Amino acid sequence: MRSLKIPAKGKLALGNPTAYDEVVAYEYLFSHPRATLDSIAHETVLSGRTPHEALVERFGFVAPDGVETVRRWLDGNVRGLELTVWGGREWPGRLMSSRRPAPVLYHLGNAGLLASRNVAVIGSRRATEKGRLRAARIARELTRAGVSVTTGLAEGIDTAATEAALQCGGHPMAVIGTPIDSCYPKDNWHLQQNVADLGLVVSQVPLYRYSHEHFEARRAYFPERNELMSALCDATVIVEAADRSGILIQARFCLDQGRPLFIMRSAAENLSVSWPADFLGKDGVHILDSTEELLSIVYGRH
Repeated sequence: MRSLKIPAKGKLALGNPTAYDEVVAYEYLFSHPRATLDSIAHETVLSGRTPHEALVERFGFVAPDGVETVRRWLDGNVRGLELTVWGGREWPGRLMSSRRPAPVLYHLGNAGLLASRNVAVIGSRRATEKGRLRAARIARELTRAGVSVTTGLAEGIDTAATEAALQCGGHPMAVIGTPIDSCYPKDNWHLQQNVADLGLVVSQVPLYRYSHEHFEARRAYFPERNELMSALCDATVIVEAADRSGILIQARFCLDQGRPLFIMRSAAENLSVSWPADFLGKDGVHILDSTEELLSIVYGRH
């Protein structure tokens, strides 16, 4: 991982800011209690600025006191980071379809996967055995077709899809709702490490703020993770989900961003849930019977 170099105390970098300058600026902008992903996206990407440029816009080139606090914390707690910043070569342009594009993405692994063919395979944490088998099957078939399987690395469907992709030699991507050096659920720590080694783990969660927040406040990062995952992928597949599942948040983001949404027929025809009726019949929503069908719709393959 790239080593981080601390700029001069009390000053913001002139000329060409380093990756660490951007990290400090991003983490400082997020350190304010009222800061949200929405407000930061508007102050940075949607205004044509990197985090460092946004900070300079606010304060000139004299850093406010709080920047030093964030900087010291990063120096004491972070030894290296891999990241891509808006305006940089690896920052994925597909994030512009999101209403709240993050200016900084932390990642571990092959950043080239940010621009590759990706399909999200998601579903219930309390998955049925049939659901796990369906998730594993489509993950294998997508992988063999040269498509990276993307999940949120949650329990249940996400875990089954990720494990299957790895087992057949794939390079899956995980978009997580914790900082890049954390894992939830903790039982998936080794799986997350395997994804980092063979694929890519991505997070937009600010390290400093997360470390200072109460557990309850951290829940907001998971729906934001779903928004990010949807934007990074060419399509989303729902294997199975309960009526109040957080997975449905991603389904709505998917349609808002103009991405195809696929609902497995077994889920679409499940009479024990009502949520499919909210999506079926809408533009961009498909009942999924086969992986070949998905590949044809998304990539024009026959």
